[in-house]
Amino acid sequence: MSKEVKQYGTSNVIYGLGFIGAIIFFIGQATSFWMGVLGILKAIIWPVFLVLEAFKALYS
Repeated sequence: MSKEVKQYGTSNVIYGLGFIGAIIFFIGQATSFWMGVLGILKAIIWPVFLVLEAFKALYS
């Protein structure tokens, strides 16, 4: 039984760097503890915001 493993390290690194940058940005903008918590949650789903803004710019 052969098991094929594919590794795509480049995309993980780009997402990881974006995640760290998003955490720094969103926590830096936070004015309270709960806004910081919300910033961490936003940092997890930052690609959603990126694609949304790209579609807005593309189709406006």
